[in-house]
Amino acid sequence: MFYTQLRSFHAVATEGGFTAASHVLNIGQPTITSQVRALEERYGVELFHRRGRSVTLTEAGRGLFAISQRMMSQESEALDYLNALSGFHTGHIRVGAVGPYHVTEMLSELAVHYPALELTVTIGNSKEMLRRLLDFRADVAVLAQVADDPRFIAVPYSTNRIVAFMRRDHPLAKQRDVSLAEVAAQRLIMREEGSTTRLAFENALATQGIPYSNSVEIGSREAVWMAVHRGIGIGVVSEAEFVTHEDLVTRPIRDAEIFMTEHVVYLTERRDSRLIRAFMSIVEGILATRDRAEPAGRGRG
Repeated sequence: MFYTQLRSFHAVATEGGFTAASHVLNIGQPTITSQVRALEERYGVELFHRRGRSVTLTEAGRGLFAISQRMMSQESEALDYLNALSGFHTGHIRVGAVGPYHVTEMLSELAVHYPALELTVTIGNSKEMLRRLLDFRADVAVLAQVADDPRFIAVPYSTNRIVAFMRRDHPLAKQRDVSLAEVAAQRLIMREEGSTTRLAFENALATQGIPYSNSVEIGSREAVWMAVHRGIGIGVVSEAEFVTHEDLVTRPIRDAEIFMTEHVVYLTERRDSRLIRAFMSIVEGILATRDRAEPAGRGRG
């Protein structure tokens, strides 16, 4: 009974609400509510501040959540181990990514080698994906912004240039390339703070002392793409992730070397997870194949 109550608590804490937790656990919301309430009453603690449909953890709840995260991770490790003993035919791997381009390449190979594995992919910015790793809501993440942090292992996967993109009828589209100042002078369609593309671009502006102020902030790359397509402004994007369209063009930035390196990241403490090791074996295979296909001296990406 205690484990069932704890699992319900963990789901509410992870998902941020009782209804969302009920969807994840596939049980009724009243059951989730009663299990958490029973846990609180049994030990005389308040685990959540309840405000309408939203909940936040109390100090006691945050302490218990830190413990439940480790417990759920260990449960996942146990399942990984048993799946490995049975020939690794089943399991569920959760992948976080900042975009679909590179992760779909990995998942297609994973599906070939482990066709029975369940896959869940969540898309968001780099900060969000690192939080999901730390909260044990993701097993691996594919992202670019990785600080030197002993909690994570980050394997470089692909390096790509950041370019400007715009409608074909935009004045800058008539040029073969553009300067950083020319880009900064336009209305810029930018991702939210936490976006690696935005951070790399703003660092390049700061290095050259170029200000920009006329910008529109949009919280998804698809929305940025649509805003540029509608002529609201111009954007910047990793060259590999640009979605080709007859109305849009890319232009290299001639006076700034702006690159983004995608990494595959996982928690150091989970490096022995069989699911993560299986995923990384797929990544290593892709990189080895790519290295054999590339001319000597050419970088990845």
